Amino acid sequence: MKTPIFTGAATAIVTPFRDGKVDYKKLGELVDLQIAGGIDAIIICGTTGECSTQSLEEHMMSVDFCVKHVNRRVPVIAGTGGNATQDALFLSKEAEKSGADGLLIVTPYYNKTTQTGLVKHFNFIADRVDIPIILYNVPGRTGMTFTTETYMELSKHPNINGVKEASSNFSLIGSTMASCGDALFVWSGNDEDTVPIMSLGGKGVISTLGNVLPSVIVEMTGHALKGDFKQAAEIQLKYLDLISKLFIEVNPMPVKAALNLMGLDVGEPRMPLCELIPENLEKLRGAMSCVGLLPSQCRRT
Repeated sequence: MKTPIFTGAATAIVTPFRDGKVDYKKLGELVDLQIAGGIDAIIICGTTGECSTQSLEEHMMSVDFCVKHVNRRVPVIAGTGGNATQDALFLSKEAEKSGADGLLIVTPYYNKTTQTGLVKHFNFIADRVDIPIILYNVPGRTGMTFTTETYMELSKHPNINGVKEASSNFSLIGSTMASCGDALFVWSGNDEDTVPIMSLGGKGVISTLGNVLPSVIVEMTGHALKGDFKQAAEIQLKYLDLISKLFIEVNPMPVKAALNLMGLDVGEPRMPLCELIPENLEKLRGAMSCVGLLPSQCRRT
């Protein structure tokens, strides 16, 4: 019998940069704000954490720092995916050595693979680590997706705990839940899909919105876990425009801009990501004002 690594709300935390380097002091402050907001788990070095532009050393140091700073207050799940199976395994084993509670592993991208390749890739890693793995399906970034049959095959492995589903393919999500049951837990990978996925039996969300409003996603997923989908839906709908604006340009460009507008000074994204164009920054500012994150300049555009 498998147990989900976490239930409720996990934040895919941003990586703050200063003078071209990871700002670990600021990262610690962000982690503490998340825990003070009641967050159920923290994802370090995910997509929102700009793992793709971190050096190998930075990646390992960020995971190690986060695990030590959290100090078992909540589970820490490390992003360790990659194009090469051996590279993903290396990062996974290093995260395990650091004390991470779980791994978030995206499907290979650019080189991609077949469904058979996915089974081989994930089973190869799962055979060689002793902490649970969350698969990550995000076809909008990777250009490929799992099938229900592949999910069913991977669910047989005791170390494969579930999947972060960011496909918005509810046919796939529903058929996977029906076929796999508690052999493969499902978390929403898109903030706008959280309540619909949880209404089907999903265990929560791995969230970008949580960077700016951890207590809100904790409250929303808490209602959903209790079966109160009316209250959960009301919260999701209230913040739907802000969620949209947090993806007005490529993630994590907008959420870093939002945190900076809030005075948290997380620095800029790393190139090739960049600052928002002024028009989109103003749209983001307006959406934040509408939910009380900034002084009232509420504009829905």
